[in-house]
Amino acid sequence: MDKIIIAVGSKRRPKLNAVREALELIGPSFEDGAQFEIIGVEVPSGVRHTPLSREDIMKGARQRAEALVQIAQKKNEPWQFFVGLEGGLDVMHENGVRQVFLESWAYVSDGKGRSAFGQSGAVMVPETLAGRVVDQEVELAEAIDAFADGHGIRDAQGAWGVLTRNLITRQDAFRIAVVSAFAPFFNREMYSGRAEGARA
Repeated sequence: MDKIIIAVGSKRRPKLNAVREALELIGPSFEDGAQFEIIGVEVPSGVRHTPLSREDIMKGARQRAEALVQIAQKKNEPWQFFVGLEGGLDVMHENGVRQVFLESWAYVSDGKGRSAFGQSGAVMVPETLAGRVVDQEVELAEAIDAFADGHGIRDAQGAWGVLTRNLITRQDAFRIAVVSAFAPFFNREMYSGRAEGARA
């Protein structure tokens, strides 16, 4: 069986490892004996370094995947799936109080009109850290290093790891998002409407 080539819109290790782990999980359900090859390609998200809304996080993930589709078409690359990953902050207000949540999103496309989003869940961001990013416009990667007195946290456990004491790392969050985004592809029966019709 030919390998299924997955293009990912990043070369960052936590993102590529997250996709690799997700594919290991979904492989048996995806296609019997499927083998995957992952290609990392740096592409722009088209949004600010740290998106500050769920809409922008999702937009960044989608635009990364769409940039990969364009590259594949121009260069005739044999990529079969295109994965965009984006993390950021969702800023909202509840009972008049600002609440800021860290989220990780994935967008998967087959380049032929089928696509889906997936999300990791969310963890609340402390107000001191949120203030640095939201109010002072400091990039989250820089702010989390200062907040946790570390260096290069984005390429290690990420802000997720800092905030959850490594119970959930950046890689873990992206893995969940990727599995979720691939669900309509490896669980097509549930998303096609046939399953509901069969039970009727």
